[in-house]
Amino acid sequence: MKYFGNWSYPTAIKFGAGRIKELAEVCIANGIQKPLLVTDTSLGSLPMTQNTFDILRAAKLDVKLFAGVVPNPNEDNLKAGIDAFNAGDHDGIIAFGGGSSLDLGKLIALMAKQSISVWDLEDVDDWWTRADADKIYPVIAVPTTAGTGSEVGRAGVLTDEKTQSKKIIFHPKLMPVTVVCDPELTVGMPQIITAGTGMDAFAHCLEAYCSPHYHPMSQGIALEGMRLVKDNLMRVYNDANDIEGRANMMSAALMGSTAFQKGLGAIHALSHPLGALYHCHHGTTNAVVMQPVLKYNRVAIEKSIALAAAYLEIDGGFDGFYDFVGQINDQLNIPKNLSQLGADKKDIDLIAALALKDPSVGGNPIKMTLENTTQLLKTCF
Repeated sequence: MKYFGNWSYPTAIKFGAGRIKELAEVCIANGIQKPLLVTDTSLGSLPMTQNTFDILRAAKLDVKLFAGVVPNPNEDNLKAGIDAFNAGDHDGIIAFGGGSSLDLGKLIALMAKQSISVWDLEDVDDWWTRADADKIYPVIAVPTTAGTGSEVGRAGVLTDEKTQSKKIIFHPKLMPVTVVCDPELTVGMPQIITAGTGMDAFAHCLEAYCSPHYHPMSQGIALEGMRLVKDNLMRVYNDANDIEGRANMMSAALMGSTAFQKGLGAIHALSHPLGALYHCHHGTTNAVVMQPVLKYNRVAIEKSIALAAAYLEIDGGFDGFYDFVGQINDQLNIPKNLSQLGADKKDIDLIAALALKDPSVGGNPIKMTLENTTQLLKTCF
């Protein structure tokens, strides 16, 4: 297989089929002898997780399992993970799974020994400096989906049940010390997960590309990331065992998360509160609101989207790109609107108010207000 490499941007990445076999070496190289492997209940019992345990135990590592991650994890889920970490006297985290597992694993490493609330470390101004950086444990990330890109991020998303909102918790040391990207772990992923995570990666690249902030490196990464999704998502959706397509989708996920250092926008500002309120899949929600947000931002992004369309070999400029998003959503059986996703139209005012509190609003090319965000949401229904 030609997709194989060792990368160090934005962190050390071991990429390629079969590289899960190197996980024990990665732990030892990072001084981890007693890792806690953090994953969700469904993954915890699968053969690939048991095989990973065998690799670690063969190297005499004292590994334990926390398989209690729930979708859209909250503070109670975090506390359960912290209790497991401290009870086992662990010295590092292996975050293994999709976005929720990766996020919660990172947050366990952050909060296990802190004396402040996790909400004190929300991604606001320099709140991250409140943490005792010497008490943050190393994280090794092993993604088993291709979407969130949390494996190369310096933040984790946590649901605040009291305020019914998702909050981004940030610290520079949340960046995993090493990522093991093995596309074999994503082979056989169900179509519904392939679709939602794939469109999540596309949304990250698209919003980073459209953000008005200056970051030329992210701009280029975002553009190529969109191409990888365009050329490979339907391949893996139709053939769950297409290993090269899976590798390209894993690369697109890495690229999307790296690129959105440049910013996110209205897609994520809407999808975060929707996920908190209705527990809908994040990537699928991004896909549902993508066309309405494109239209909402059109006056500011029409020329740049036309350039992207040309690179992606999509005819018709902005309109062609817009139609492409609709076509791929249809092919992936994405819900047509927020009602089909399970959202309630009576909550529009609440969703709009929560969206405007989300940090993603700062990267949207059109200034988001209560009035235009409410109108945007109506079009999403």
